[in-house]
Amino acid sequence: MRQRPSDRAGAVAAGRAGGGLEGAVRSARDIRETARRLAVVHEGVLAGDPPEAGREAPRAVIGESWRRVLDRGVDPERGRDQRPLSVAELESRRQRSQLAAVLPVLGGGLLPTADAAQQIMVVTDAEGRVLWREGSAPIRRMADRLGFDKGADWTEGTVGTNAIGTALVARSPVLVHSAEHFVRSHQQWTCAAAPLHDPRDGRLLGTVDLSGPAHSFHPTTLALVSAVARLAEGELRARHHAALERLRASAAPVLARLGGRALAVDPHGWTAAVAGMAPPARVALPKKPAAGPLWLPRYGMCALEPLPGGWLIRLGRPEPVPGPHRVVLDLGGPGEPAVTVSGPAGGWSHPLTPRHAELLFVLAAHPGGRSAAELARDLFGDGGRTVTVRAEMSRLRRHLAGVLAHRPYRFADGVEVELRLPDRPLELLPHSTAPAVLAARRTGAGRPG
Repeated sequence: MRQRPSDRAGAVAAGRAGGGLEGAVRSARDIRETARRLAVVHEGVLAGDPPEAGREAPRAVIGESWRRVLDRGVDPERGRDQRPLSVAELESRRQRSQLAAVLPVLGGGLLPTADAAQQIMVVTDAEGRVLWREGSAPIRRMADRLGFDKGADWTEGTVGTNAIGTALVARSPVLVHSAEHFVRSHQQWTCAAAPLHDPRDGRLLGTVDLSGPAHSFHPTTLALVSAVARLAEGELRARHHAALERLRASAAPVLARLGGRALAVDPHGWTAAVAGMAPPARVALPKKPAAGPLWLPRYGMCALEPLPGGWLIRLGRPEPVPGPHRVVLDLGGPGEPAVTVSGPAGGWSHPLTPRHAELLFVLAAHPGGRSAAELARDLFGDGGRTVTVRAEMSRLRRHLAGVLAHRPYRFADGVEVELRLPDRPLELLPHSTAPAVLAARRTGAGRPG
């Protein structure tokens, strides 16, 4: 079967993780031809030419990004005005970022290639702010002219479709080649970015990116960036395990002297050791825990005491604790989706994985509840995947004790639910491909269709 020009362009422009690699750039002539074809596609979309009139279509990941960018009103000539971070705020974000610990891994894997191929390595936080930038000095100077410098905002809403901003939305590695960039001033560049996640809970930490002139493109660039990102996540996992081992060693003599039930957890609630109980993987701590009495989901009133590298949680006798009465499901903020639970005994917030955010969105949109088969259709388009749904709901209910009920799955009676959605329907859980979420984006109603 003959391949359409747009398909050939997409194949050349994309690595396997970013859209399907069916060919390879073998010469400068290939690069020029691909750039020309992509420019025709770009201009056709901006002109509003319908595909049925013969307009070639962009790759799916690029087309979806262009729709989001057009919806936000980004200027294709210059993007939006930048508001770079101050030096103080940039330094503060660097110090708070978990990615600072893995810069040697990222640099060791990517900088030799960046220097040899006339590219730069860029590391951003989860909000798309450039925290670190290294690599070829001439390319850094070229990037300066685009405002692509430390502290810059490189999200789709500011600079249009680009590998960093689009990878943050898609939650997967993305390559953006030449005129696949929405803003024309960026179309002389090729960028490959991969998201970096906290290996403990899947929380998005930022991205790592290789960028350079379009003529420096190579089909293996995206695969390299993706592989180095996975190495960095592995380093974070190893550091986490080492920290828990240190905490376990310091907590062991304390736990041995205690009677009753107790846990030693790190500052984020991950369990290092327990006494008198089965060990949970994690305890939902407040964002800023302090020593003293504390109400925790699943455990009620507890006592919190500091340990080197974490906290000792002492559980008292079981006692009736007033249940939660209000839940705020925030899917519209600039950060990761989160759920906040409050009641007479206190309150706490919990970040949500992408799958748990989808589940809670569907349950909030269906106050009467959903069966496992209905949730399977909502999430996967396949009512037979009930085993997966039940497993995910079991994990979710462990975090939200007293909040969720089952048979059918729903928010518990008496719990007030507030669902906070983004202003633009296209930005509702933009990484999600769940049928219920796709329908809600189409209808603009913030509810499954």
